[in-house]
Amino acid sequence: MFRDGSVERHMEACVILYLNAKDKIPDDVRNTLTFVIEKLKACTSNSAKRCKERCVEEASQLLKRVKDKHLQALEIEYVLPLVQLLIAMQLEMQHISTACRKLDQMIQQLSDVNHSLVFAEMQVCVSHLVDTDQLLAVFDLLTACMLLEDSSLGREVWRRACPSLLHKVAEVFPIALEQEALKNGEWCYLAVKACLQIFQLLHKEVAPLVWEGDPRDSRAVQNIGKNLMAIILGESSNRDTRFLAGTAVAMLINTAPEAQSGGMATHSLLQITRTDPWLLCVGGLRVECTPRGTDGVDRLAVARGLLTCCRKDILASSLDRKGTCLLLDGLFPIVSALCEENLDCHYYVFQVFALWLKCLKDCLGGVWEVRGAPLLQEDSSLQQRLTQVIWNNAESPVEGVTEFVHSSFRLLLEIYELDCQHFGDKEKPLYLALLQRITSLPWEAKAKYFPLCALLPYVGTTMVLNQFSELPCHLLKCLSTNHLSPCASEVYKSIIQQQKRELCGRVAQDAPPSEAELAEHWAQRWRPMLLEALTSDVTLLQNNASSYLLPWTLRTFPGASEVLQAPLVPANPGHLRAWTCIMSARRAASGTWPLEDDSSSETLRLALGSLDDSVRLAALNLLCCSPKTSQPPTPGELSAMRDFIPLNLNSESSPFRQHLQAGVRRFLVRIRDSCLARLKGRKETNRAVSSQEREADWVLDQGVDFVDWLAELPFAYLAPGHSYQRKKTVLLLLSVLLETCTDTWSPDKKKGQPPVNMSALIKWARQKGQWDFFSRSKLLVLIGCLEDSTNEIRELSAGLLLKFFSPRLPADIAPALFERAGRLLCSPRVQDAQTGALITRILLQMSEDISVILRRESTLDSTSLQDGKTVALVMYLLRELEQHYLTAKTDMLLAAKTKPIHGVVTALQRCLLDSFDTLGSVQKAALGPSVTETILGLLERITLLLLGVLYGDESACMDDQEAPPSFCDMGNAIRSVITQGGGHSEGEGEDCVLLSEEHSLVLTSCWVSLKEIGIFLGCFVENTLATPCSAESCLTTEYLKRVAKVFKDILLKCRHWGAVEGCCVGFTKFCAALLSSGNPELQEIPAQMLKQGLLVLQSPRSTSVTRRAAGLPMLILCLVAAEEASKSRPLLALSIKTLQETASTPVPQRWDQTVDLPQVCAVHTLQALVRGSGLGVAILQYASAITILSLKLLSSPCWAMRNAALQLYSALCSRMLGQRPGGEEGSSQHGMSPQAFFSHYPALQPFLLEELRRAAAEPQGSSGAAQLRLYPSLFPVLTLLGKLQPGIHDETRSLQAFLGPLLQLAASSIHNVRVMAARALVVMMPPTEYTNTLLVLVRDLPEPQDPCCHNRLHGQLLQIRAVLARALTADCTQEESFSNLLERFEAKLWLVTSSQRCPVIRSAYLSVAALLARFLSHSFLDHLQALLLSELHSSPHRLQMGSASFHQNSVRFLCEEAVRSGDLQRARQLWQNLPGGSPDVQLSLVGWVAEGRIWRGTGLQQVLETVLQVNLKTALLEGTVHYRRTYLAALVAVMTPNEASSPRGPPPALHPDSEESAELLLGVLERREGGPELLSLALCTVSLLLSHSSDVQLTERWCSLLEVHRAPGAPETLRLACARALWTAGAPLISRSLKDHSHCPTLSPRLLSTGLYLLQDENQQVRTEAACFASTVGHMWKGKPEEPCFQMQVNQGMLCLLDMLLEEFWDSRDTLEALMCHLPESDLKTLLEEVQNTECVSLYEQDEANVFAEPAVMSACLLPYLLQLAKKLPESPCLKRRLVRWAEENAEDVLKNVNLCKQFQPVSGELLAPSWLGLLVEARFHRALCGLFARAGLLLQLLETQEELRALCCPRVLHADLQGVHMLLCNHGVLLPEAIRVALGLHQPL
Repeated sequence: MFRDGSVERHMEACVILYLNAKDKIPDDVRNTLTFVIEKLKACTSNSAKRCKERCVEEASQLLKRVKDKHLQALEIEYVLPLVQLLIAMQLEMQHISTACRKLDQMIQQLSDVNHSLVFAEMQVCVSHLVDTDQLLAVFDLLTACMLLEDSSLGREVWRRACPSLLHKVAEVFPIALEQEALKNGEWCYLAVKACLQIFQLLHKEVAPLVWEGDPRDSRAVQNIGKNLMAIILGESSNRDTRFLAGTAVAMLINTAPEAQSGGMATHSLLQITRTDPWLLCVGGLRVECTPRGTDGVDRLAVARGLLTCCRKDILASSLDRKGTCLLLDGLFPIVSALCEENLDCHYYVFQVFALWLKCLKDCLGGVWEVRGAPLLQEDSSLQQRLTQVIWNNAESPVEGVTEFVHSSFRLLLEIYELDCQHFGDKEKPLYLALLQRITSLPWEAKAKYFPLCALLPYVGTTMVLNQFSELPCHLLKCLSTNHLSPCASEVYKSIIQQQKRELCGRVAQDAPPSEAELAEHWAQRWRPMLLEALTSDVTLLQNNASSYLLPWTLRTFPGASEVLQAPLVPANPGHLRAWTCIMSARRAASGTWPLEDDSSSETLRLALGSLDDSVRLAALNLLCCSPKTSQPPTPGELSAMRDFIPLNLNSESSPFRQHLQAGVRRFLVRIRDSCLARLKGRKETNRAVSSQEREADWVLDQGVDFVDWLAELPFAYLAPGHSYQRKKTVLLLLSVLLETCTDTWSPDKKKGQPPVNMSALIKWARQKGQWDFFSRSKLLVLIGCLEDSTNEIRELSAGLLLKFFSPRLPADIAPALFERAGRLLCSPRVQDAQTGALITRILLQMSEDISVILRRESTLDSTSLQDGKTVALVMYLLRELEQHYLTAKTDMLLAAKTKPIHGVVTALQRCLLDSFDTLGSVQKAALGPSVTETILGLLERITLLLLGVLYGDESACMDDQEAPPSFCDMGNAIRSVITQGGGHSEGEGEDCVLLSEEHSLVLTSCWVSLKEIGIFLGCFVENTLATPCSAESCLTTEYLKRVAKVFKDILLKCRHWGAVEGCCVGFTKFCAALLSSGNPELQEIPAQMLKQGLLVLQSPRSTSVTRRAAGLPMLILCLVAAEEASKSRPLLALSIKTLQETASTPVPQRWDQTVDLPQVCAVHTLQALVRGSGLGVAILQYASAITILSLKLLSSPCWAMRNAALQLYSALCSRMLGQRPGGEEGSSQHGMSPQAFFSHYPALQPFLLEELRRAAAEPQGSSGAAQLRLYPSLFPVLTLLGKLQPGIHDETRSLQAFLGPLLQLAASSIHNVRVMAARALVVMMPPTEYTNTLLVLVRDLPEPQDPCCHNRLHGQLLQIRAVLARALTADCTQEESFSNLLERFEAKLWLVTSSQRCPVIRSAYLSVAALLARFLSHSFLDHLQALLLSELHSSPHRLQMGSASFHQNSVRFLCEEAVRSGDLQRARQLWQNLPGGSPDVQLSLVGWVAEGRIWRGTGLQQVLETVLQVNLKTALLEGTVHYRRTYLAALVAVMTPNEASSPRGPPPALHPDSEESAELLLGVLERREGGPELLSLALCTVSLLLSHSSDVQLTERWCSLLEVHRAPGAPETLRLACARALWTAGAPLISRSLKDHSHCPTLSPRLLSTGLYLLQDENQQVRTEAACFASTVGHMWKGKPEEPCFQMQVNQGMLCLLDMLLEEFWDSRDTLEALMCHLPESDLKTLLEEVQNTECVSLYEQDEANVFAEPAVMSACLLPYLLQLAKKLPESPCLKRRLVRWAEENAEDVLKNVNLCKQFQPVSGELLAPSWLGLLVEARFHRALCGLFARAGLLLQLLETQEELRALCCPRVLHADLQGVHMLLCNHGVLLPEAIRVALGLHQPL
């Protein structure tokens, strides 16, 4: 009944039954049952899992409303159909465990009423499974497992049928284990799962069969046990199945009646470690076991199973009477051995290790009873082994292992504590030993911090902080490092929480310390560190401190907020952010509003407008956060948010946008929940209106108004022409608003669903005419976003349309949109084609009947239209694709221009395989075999055609030869295609290296189409195979082989990397789908392809040498990456073995160096496997062998092999050590320790050591000089060692052997080897050896008379410097030995004198002296500095290699010593000879100033400024370009004020020649000499010189230069220099103009206009500098120069400049032009003509010079200022003349364009005009409209106030025209910014 009867049939029967039972069932019961059936029906009709769960939950709640007595009163005929329906639904939804349990509750409720009836129905269900001769299929096993696990009544039935069930399950194994595909597939897995559940849930029924039954009765269990052990031992390669089998066997042992018998069975099972056959004895069961492999999974499965579910009394049982324990002596050796082996399942190994420790803790009582002695005493081997395993794997690169290691360490400490307590050990030496080891680790070691957290409760914070006094400093360093910040925050949290526990525990409970006392105690240790972090300039440190440390501080010590806030001065740099973060964290922790006075509110206002993103975000968080979501925002918060949001929509920072979105979400939730609460309160009372109710009305009104305002805001900024940043931000805000303030339920979300009563609030808002989120105009705006140039905007807009808007498009929009999509699909631009595909997808989803559109647009037959809209659209697209193919076959160039193939293929993929969550049934559209055959046949032909185009001959690519054409051949083939199509590719000349437009068109069309075909086929096969019914009918084996042939052709016959890489996405999905299917024939296809690919690789090749060997490595990578991670990966093992063998084959003595060698191709393929992210950690088990191979291949005589081996080695290093952040390649901060590295890759230690010994043992001359002999592997080995983490103690001294060869390599003849040997020496040396090694190295430095090898001497000095730097950093020096070291070093001073003739050695000695400078004696330093000064002032006699470097180091040493000691006399001696010094010395001096900043704020800065000003003219006239550039950079550095926020002091005294130098610099700028960098420095320098100049002519020239170089097309460095010049010279000039309006009155408006330009620059740094200028000008305008200058945000800076321009310079003759020049052009007629005549025939659209600037936004911003300027017209005759003249000159154009707008016809007949859609996505159109309305607004204002202008136009007519145009535009998708509408008084359409 249940197998054959569908749920729908049962559902229909129930509906009819209850509908016709009006007189036989009480109405309330019948209605409730009817509602239950409706909910169950909704469940079956919905495809989303969460929707099903929700419907079942609602049905369950409804059924519970029916009382048991009413159910008992029902006749059986009214209960039975419901029972049958529930059981049928339970069987159908067995894959949704939550729904099954809910259905079981409903069945149980009915069972409580009539148990016999329900039990009988369940028996019928079970009988269909066991009372049959057929084997249990997959569905049957799923049903059996579900009834066991999720059905209480099912378990009851199974108890009675247990023997039958065991028999049926046992029958499955012999068949399931016959074939490879079946034994590794779902069938076998489910059979094992059924066994596990039987042993677990039916253990009482199973136990007699195992432990006391007749062997004949236990035959089924015997067979099951035999097959389970076979699976464990490797009969199946599916790791999950083997693990489950191990758990099942352990569960079988668990059925033992006594612990002793269970222990014996477990002991028998632990023979799993044997390599010969053995016998398993479990009760009466006997199973012969034959080991099949050594992959370790068998032992792991058994250990995991026993530790997971075996009874504790069994695990703790004794093996004999000698004190041996099953857990310690049986299981631990297995677990310990697994931890040492290099398996590909490290994650599970350490999961088992942690499980073993947990079991040991749980079984301690039994273990102590067996052992009778402490387990973890100081000298116990168990303690040593456990700590060794933990330390060795604390830095494991395998994801998830470190978490298990952390939990294992905590368990070890807990066990040790219990052990010591049990046996009375009060000393507990292990704690101190662990603490000493932890503190000795370097701060960079991640393994330093998690043990510290675990150890804290046992040793206390006092001991930790006393032993580890540098902990706060280390935590700050960690918080400045991305990967260590979580560790540091966890340590800090643990310490302060432990501190509080200790403080509260020391005092009597009746007098606990106050919060203030606790905070003071906390502050003694931690306040300086936390304030340093919060006020730091390091962004990462700031963020981590405010995100982690601060919240935990205030949660633990609430009184710490006052302690932290006390020393802060918000005006100081960094303090404002700290203050805001403290206030925000305080509110989040306490829930109270912390700003109670006006000064705090003013500080918050400043924070909301800060230039620093993090400060603004902290202030936003303070506004938005609240512990209670129903707490309504205050009027001040609402006002602040209205001001804040519009000014922060164009942030370039993605994290800022995400935090803004999160903040607004919290704020909207508060508004929504508070409004709902008030609305609920209104409904519950009918009394007279009270003050509280009036407050409730206010909350509702204000909340709804804010939401309505925020809902309107995004749509005005989504028009084309706005920046990507603004569009992305407003779309994020719009998505938040729609998710929060609509009643749309999201099945993909577990949390965040709308409240149940949300519809009431929506109804209330709409009654007020608000919350119209889904109007036609807004729909059109989002449709326009579908054609945005960025993929993110398109996808976000499409998601909003599909998720929230009506599922049916208006009838007049769909046809125009379909036509638009068709045009876009035919565009050669990939972006346009993708847009067309997306629109097609939207049409499919949102068109009620797309067949109407298709019938209008095509000639599809009626059969296709009747099959459903998806199939109809697919057939339409296939016909289009056929047309595009035929065009390409005839004329490829024409097809590339007008009918490219990739667009239609993308549309097919979108319509059939899109992954939008809301698409539902569209993805499941059933395509018949004929359609799938049509798709593949067409794609096969297209692939051959495109490959033929690239080959130059279609027949050539049909050959079996797997060889792609060379790039030259491809170029010639495409050139031939262009010539045949009538193109002109030959006309550009032979020397042209750029591709012609036609060549790019053809090439792009080919490779993008091939890429899209690959992606489509992979996704198509994956989706189809995921639906078994369609897979069986459509995708036959032959069909899939043809698909595989298409993939192979693309990957092996196309050399274009874009096509190969894109196709790999689909190919990986294709292979994964085949390998995961249960069909052996399908699984064989990837295996066969791999064998063919490896055969191709091993065959001689005739193709040209290319990097990475074209697509063959990617084909192999995709095949092996598609294997399931839970299986043994045989394809990967085969590939690695074959590739290693091929790569190891000797290269022929004679080979053609222009073709690929199989050996080289094999190495490139290995590199692809190592780099491939799809393999994850699976490749690491082969890392050692591949590393050894790559190092050996570096000695190959073939250059291509050496190149490939080096690339492979580099990839291996990245994979083994982990990726490092950019720019930190030389840092060991992110590396593993040598012990951890060699623990994971043990085979590498002896090999690398032997390589070093071979290189170090090279023959040496009499002076110790090494003879030049190349060891290709030496430098790579040293590089690898140098990347490991130094400073790790080596207790076992296993690394000692490396030190000798590394010390010997100091004599290497190769400079880089000596450098890397020094770095590696530090890594391999334990910190305890630093001082002794330094003493030996310094002692061995030669005397002047000693013969020596220069290379060895240089290498020794490099090693001294490297070890010394590490020792000083780690503070590992011993005072007495260090003094001895200093004496010996000072005695070797001759090494820096002229007696040592090698500058390189002198430089090396000097670098060591620089490290020791603060320790060396004064006499030595004086002597050294005198020597260096003499050397620098003397002219060089001859050119020596390294002399420039020595001079540079000498200059650096002398300058840094002058800064450190404050000896300005020595500095003057050094700098006084600047003009007369050698070029090297001159460049070194100015270079040191330009590069460093340690002189800033010292007395040396004034010396430098004077010297550089004095010699500026000479440098400009005589220096080289490089010297002049460096000189100017140095001068700019010393003359620029320290901080933009600091108050400006008196102007510095300038040199008399400054104006002459400024004249020279202005000439350089006007002539544009020396390149952008020199010009930018010249501009900055001249600005500094003119900042306090009164020369009007020079200032005018300077201002004109700023106006030239502010343009978006100018080089970025020059625009940045303009911004800095404005701050340095423009701000003082404007300040003087504010004080004295006669001083340069025309320059100030021009400078402010330049500032406005630069505030819109696309470079963020330029905008930041311009914002500093605006902040400085605004600060001076306020008249408080003595106070620090607050740095305001860019957009606020723009408003500040506009305010100043209007208030201070409104009557200047340049002010009107300064405003009008920022308005966009508004010539609509020309623009419309250009749009109509523009046809897309090129690949790329020309980007604008400034993509960040937004003329439309600028128009809205300027219009209010223009209107205010017009209002000032009566106050100034000059202003009146200028405005009247402007009106007379521009009125005609404005009126003409307004009239043109009135003639727009967005609708053609009854349908939206397609041309209007094209206009909607034109950025110039929207800009022109905003510019037009701004000009029209100004004209309107002038017409209203000046009667003499009314002859031009009547103001009422103009206003009416503007209102009409606005209504027309608004109704058809053009929404003007709010500022324009408000300024002009335009009303929104109703």
